[in-house]
Formats: sequence, C-alpha cells, structure tokens
Amino acid sequence: MKEHGRALAHSHTLDLGRAPDQLLTRLAENEEILIGACNLLTTAVKANRRIAPAGEWLLDNFYLIEEQIRTAKRHLPKTYSRELPRLLNGPSAGLPRVYDIALETISHGDGRVDPESLSSFVAAYQTVTDLKLGELWAIPIMLRLALIENLRRVGTRIATDRIDRNRADYWADQMTEIAEKDPKSLILVIADMARSSPPMVSSFVAELARRLQGQGPSLALPLTWIEQRLSESGLTIEQLVPIGKPATGRRSGFHKQQHR
Repeated sequence: MKEHGRALAHSHTLDLGRAPDQLLTRLAENEEILIGACNLLTTAVKANRRIAPAGEWLLDNFYLIEEQIRTAKRHLPKTYSRELPRLLNGPSAGLPRVYDIALETISHGDGRVDPESLSSFVAAYQTVTDLKLGELWAIPIMLRLALIENLRRVGTRIATDRIDRNRADYWADQMTEIAEKDPKSLILVIADMARSSPPMVSSFVAELARRLQGQGPSLALPLTWIEQRLSESGLTIEQLVPIGKPATGRRSGFHKQQHR
C-alpha cells in the first residue's frame, strides 16, 4: 500500500482550471445501475430462477447500499467538490484528486479498507505530495463514494451474468417444450438459437448445460452444438461450468450470517 501510495502521487497531475462537479452525476449513475441489477435479480427470484451468491448478497444488502447513497447525497453539496484539487488526466481526469486516492485505496486493497492501511497509504502519498486540509477532511465521504463505485462494477457484472442466464433459460424453455410436443422440430429451435449468436460465456453455457444435461438424447443435440462452438476457441463445456455445487436460489438467514 505504501509503495502504491507513492507511485500514485508521482502519477498525479493537477488541473489548475475550474470544472463542473461530476461526483453527484456519477453517484446518480451508480445508483441507477445498482437498482437495475437488483430489479433483474428480483424478477429472476419471482420466476423461481437460480441466482448466484453475489446476487443474493446484493439483494439482501441493498437497503444498506441505498442508505449509504442517501448519506453521500446529503453530505455532498454541489459546491463541495469544486473546491478540491482536480486531476488533469488519467481515468479520473476532471475528478477530485482525493476521490482517485479513495478509489485506488479500495482497488489496491481488493475492496477492503481499514484505518491502518488507509493511514499508511495516505502518509506514503504525502511523502511525495502534500494534500490540502480540505482533501484530508474529504477522505471519509470520498471513501463512501468510491465504495459505491466499486459496488457499481460488481452490480454490472451481476446484471450481465443474469442477462446471459435469462437468455439460456429462454432457449432451454423453448427446447424443453418442443422436445416434449414435437421432437422432430427441435432442430429448428436450435437453428434459431444459432442465428441469435448467443454469447459463449460461462454464465450462458453453465445455465443451458444445467437445464438440458440428462434430459434425454434429443436435448443432447443443442449441447453438441455448444460444444462445437466452444471447440473453435479451444474450450469445452466442462471448462466453463463452475466446479462444485451451484447456487440453488436465495438462502434463508443469509443476511443474518453476513451481519452478525
């Protein structure tokens, strides 16, 4: 953390001009993405679809995230961050320097923040460049914003995973139904799926395999097509399906286990 703090200080160049506040807009975008991910998961739960443990955690703890977003809005007036030194370039260009410090503290600590690592990170940064008093006062609110930003990335991954699984569920439903009513027409449904160019990613492949494997010889045909598609990239279904027992839906007492 100390090494990274010093390296970050060397990489920062300040923008001496004034710029409009971006943090409130960014916070609103993060909130919208997190709400969207939760809505996708809620729909899946109502449809008795399986959701991954990360999705369970997001649903069970979303009220805490909303609480932090409300707190951030309350303590971040529009004019507040305009007084803080801003970065000239890099991924956080136009944003307060202290916000980038908060982001880097979280990302370099793999999402974990404790007073000791934070203190050593900031102290190491200041061996290269002194921070203003206002920036030091802003660290708590910036950490809150950066954690919400980090959750937004998690929410985006969860939403993408859910969309891929929904797509797999759609084709599995179509194939299961046609295999029961008119097996000879199954090839037409497989052709429709092929034309739709489904993503050959772990979430889609794993869900489709889970739904179709062991359901009879006719439903082995779409899995053969998946295997052929994957072989073009040197992959197999087994490589993309997670090892071990998959998630089976929301678990009772999950929230209590997390917050004891």
